[in-house]
Amino acid sequence: MTKAAMNTTSANSITIRLRLDHRPGLLAKATTAIAEKGGNIGAIDIVRVEGKTIIRDITVDTASEAQAKEVANALKDIEGLTILHVSDRVFRMHLGGKIEVVSKVPIKTRDDLSMAYTPGVARVCMAIAENPENAWNLTIKRNTVAIVTDGTAVLGLGDIGPKAGMPVMEGKAMLFKEFAGVDAFPICLDTKDTEEIIRIVKAISPGFGGVNLEDISAPRCFEIERRLKAELDIPVFHDDQHGTAVVISAAFLNALIVTGKKAEEVKVVLCGAGAAGTACARMLMCFGVKNLIAVDRCGVLYRGNPGMDEARSRLAADTNPGNLKGEKVSDVIPGADFFIGLSAPGVLSVDDVKSMAQDAVVFAMANPEPEIRPELAQPHVRIMATGRSDFPNQINNVLAFPGIFRGALDCQARDINEEMKVAAAMAIARSIPEDQLCEDYIIPSVFDRNVFQAVASAVRDAAIKSGVARRHQLSKQV
Repeated sequence: MTKAAMNTTSANSITIRLRLDHRPGLLAKATTAIAEKGGNIGAIDIVRVEGKTIIRDITVDTASEAQAKEVANALKDIEGLTILHVSDRVFRMHLGGKIEVVSKVPIKTRDDLSMAYTPGVARVCMAIAENPENAWNLTIKRNTVAIVTDGTAVLGLGDIGPKAGMPVMEGKAMLFKEFAGVDAFPICLDTKDTEEIIRIVKAISPGFGGVNLEDISAPRCFEIERRLKAELDIPVFHDDQHGTAVVISAAFLNALIVTGKKAEEVKVVLCGAGAAGTACARMLMCFGVKNLIAVDRCGVLYRGNPGMDEARSRLAADTNPGNLKGEKVSDVIPGADFFIGLSAPGVLSVDDVKSMAQDAVVFAMANPEPEIRPELAQPHVRIMATGRSDFPNQINNVLAFPGIFRGALDCQARDINEEMKVAAAMAIARSIPEDQLCEDYIIPSVFDRNVFQAVASAVRDAAIKSGVARRHQLSKQV
């Protein structure tokens, strides 16, 4: 792949500040040098004029950090041009963190102070002491979610620790606020001890209306979520498991419509049986899938496989009805209608795709590099989807978790149960009218604000019908 063919994105974007002599054609030489290295030029701005020179900022999207360095180095030998500074736009966005706390009411007078704080606040405290349920109406609890991580499974980076995981949690908080108006805050814990994590989350729970577990490695994440759901009276939701399952299920439902297939008749091969894969398998079975075969590092999951841990053994007991055996995807992929990857780059080959059933569907969700490059699979499948924003059909958890928590908080739910997750998946799928569905449009855009409202409404209704809601009517304050 040539530099020009690389997919440049703002995720690897730089701003180069240059001093250029007043000389015809000098800026053109600079832009040509950038283009020859595969850089995609965005804005070119004049910062200021200094005598016989001009200070300019050139913003360039690249495909990687290495390519960004090549682009900058290409300018060094141009006579009449000086590089003053090269800044990484992503790092600039993160300077000082990406979120802040903002007051909802002003404190400009003595009266304001006496009501917001002492002495007036004492009466509010006593109202809550007398009836703890008042905390839902009189504190931030009604609209606040704790994003809890130990940094052991951050994105595709693995165990990088709680400090290194903080930027992801800040980003998650931004998405909560931007798409659903939920106030979320990162809680990054410097411990991997399951019992200690459970104790800490229980101890801080009075200040939150829900808990979003994030980037906690399997199998500890299963036990942490199970215990917290049992021991707390607020929703506990592990997004890596259930958010992923919800959005993949939504895409699956719409892919069935496009291909004209039925859930109970298709063969699904799922690669990756960790937290996300296990939850996806369970949810797809809720939607009627009967023939699902999971493949993981230990090979094909089948009853009696000696390489499986307890979690994988439970999954194997409920899947792979033919008890097929094998060591890799290629052993079970022939004739499959769906491939769903939640694993690692390169595990699916072109030959594997060619062996699938007619009108095959591939969801290659590994990030940043999928299980198979879309341009390689596309000629041989009916529908191709990834977790990336630079290809059609981006299957992204942001379609699910903001609306799910919005709905749960609105009705002060005690739990996020299976009924609520199924309702969320169906709401996402139905956000696209059936007559608009097509091969490149089986999942709505993450910027379609109607999706979040639909998910919140469906989740709220499901919570009420399933009996986990404290409130059945919304007030104007919500």
